[in-house]
Amino acid sequence: MPSTPAHTAPFRPLQRERDARDAAMPERMGDRLRLWGQGVKERIKQPFYLAYRRRLRNKLRDWTLPHHIGIIMDGNRRFARAAGRSNVCYGHGRGAEKLHEVLDWCYDADIRVVTVWCLSLDNFQRSTDELASLLALFEDKTREMAEGETVHRHRVRVRYIGERQRLPDSLQREMARLERETAHYDSFVLNIAMAYGGREEIAEACRRYIGDRASAGWTPEQIATALDADALGGFLYTADQPEPDLILRTSGEVRLSGFLLWQSAHAEFYFCDAHWPAFREIDFLRALRSYDLRQRRFGR
Repeated sequence: MPSTPAHTAPFRPLQRERDARDAAMPERMGDRLRLWGQGVKERIKQPFYLAYRRRLRNKLRDWTLPHHIGIIMDGNRRFARAAGRSNVCYGHGRGAEKLHEVLDWCYDADIRVVTVWCLSLDNFQRSTDELASLLALFEDKTREMAEGETVHRHRVRVRYIGERQRLPDSLQREMARLERETAHYDSFVLNIAMAYGGREEIAEACRRYIGDRASAGWTPEQIATALDADALGGFLYTADQPEPDLILRTSGEVRLSGFLLWQSAHAEFYFCDAHWPAFREIDFLRALRSYDLRQRRFGR
């Protein structure tokens, strides 16, 4: 069998790349067609969406609304993949933009306390690059909140809850700055759960309770005897705030994953299929309508 001419050898990798690209072309074309089709559907539905949103807005003032809403912002990475982006940080950026929008809806609805979960302790297991990008994004957005006008115009007190010592020093400084500059505001409260875990919060509350009582000279027996739900609740991150009335999670996941485990004992839950960056005002209004329809008996 004749050998392959030597001058063709360098072109083999290029040919393999072309073959792989050609093989993947139908899949890429299919993705583009699906995205195009979704865009067409959204444009067709837009007038009906606007009319329905207007209808729900008009009914909002007649509903019983939560005083405190907790939000698990889930689905950023899945949103990025569904949009054909290989870098999931695209989803995190869009999710950060969505938070500002949703907070405006909460202010308009006069929901006085909002707790959002943007980084769990489990998230520290993600890749180094993704985690670094997330932390850098949080630092930028924290700085923007401090220097922007929204939280100051609405008089929003911003508080961070979680194990902040695990975060970069530069981020901690921006967090402390924002907390300090909004500490005197009393219209709304925004709790941002970062490096947060519900079990860890309860464990920390136990440590703080024991340390507080021990420093007051209590014996171990006295500390144990006095320990009850009311005593421990005073050492939680949200001790001076009302417990959440409604907890909302996006992206179709039906679980708490450790979010506000203690505080959510009497909360209502609402699970939405939309990924967080795709969460719409109509989804938010439906959650509030669902809350209004609930009968909260608190065991009575």
